This record gives sequence, C-alpha cells and structure tokens, in this order.
Amino acid sequence: MRGTQTVRDMVLSMAVIGAVVAGIYLFIPHDPSKDPVKPISYRVELDTARRAAPYPVAAPEGLPKPWRATSVRYDGGNPDGAAWHLGFLDPDDQYVAVEQSNGRASKFVTKVSHGAEKTGREQRIGDTSWDRYEGQKYDALVREERGVTTVVTGTASYGQLAKMAAALQTSQGAG
Repeated sequence: MRGTQTVRDMVLSMAVIGAVVAGIYLFIPHDPSKDPVKPISYRVELDTARRAAPYPVAAPEGLPKPWRATSVRYDGGNPDGAAWHLGFLDPDDQYVAVEQSNGRASKFVTKVSHGAEKTGREQRIGDTSWDRYEGQKYDALVREERGVTTVVTGTASYGQLAKMAAALQTSQGAG
C-alpha cells in the first residue's frame, strides 16, 4: 500500500499548492489595465555615449509623446565595435530600436535585425537613402556611412521605422 499513499500524498500536496497560489492571486493587488512597460529617460546614457563613441551617436528628437523609450545601453568595450542601443515602443506598442556600431556592418546588421535580409530596395528619408531589410522577426532600415552603421529595426511597420529614422539627430539636443 506504500504506492497508494505516495500518490495520495502527491495529490494532497498539489491541492495545497494550488490553494496557496489561488490565494496569492486573489489577495495581491494587480491592475490588468495598467501598462507594464516603464518608460525610461536616456539622457545620461546618451551624453556618456556621445562623449565616448568613436562615431556620432544618433538619438531621436521631437518624437510625439506616445513613443516611449524602454531600453538603452552603450558598449564601448565590445571587440566587434562600439555599440549603441536605444529601444522604444511606438504608439501602436510595436518595438523600434536604434542600433549603431563601428564594427563590421554585415555582422552587426544580421545580429541586431535578427537575421533580416537586404531587399535591394531603398527608402528615401529626408536627404538620406536607407536600405530596406526584411526578416521573420524584425524589419530594418540600414544606413552605412564611413565609420558607422545605423540600423532602425523592430516589429513596427516600415512607416514607423521611417518616422524614427527621420527623427534621428547626432546633435547634443536629443533625449
């Protein structure tokens, strides 16, 4: 009868655990209508990156309020090249990231766009031409310049990626 007791004990233990979890769920306050994404300020990181980077660091200027910065980092010690990242959610809660590096462009673009491939089409944004990339996870707009590759990538539409690209400034006024 030892096997019967083990199964019964296991069922009782699972019932107790289920009751505790249900109690926690019921009594811990939670608001499902609240936005779980906490917007961040990236001013300090942007200023630091602009002082340290071997290329002009880009950040958006003048994006409307619904755009929310969610992540930022600068890695100047990367053996593949100094890398700048600034992540956002657009007004439709789609992800858009600004990525820059002075490393090898093809490797960098593949990494930050999660394997998106060049389409052979270009998109004109202001006075600048950007290469379009399409991928299963992210699409991207890519601009290669001497000493730096800038990628605007994410789950957002090309229209939203273009809005981000159009807002990019390398002056000290962004953030």
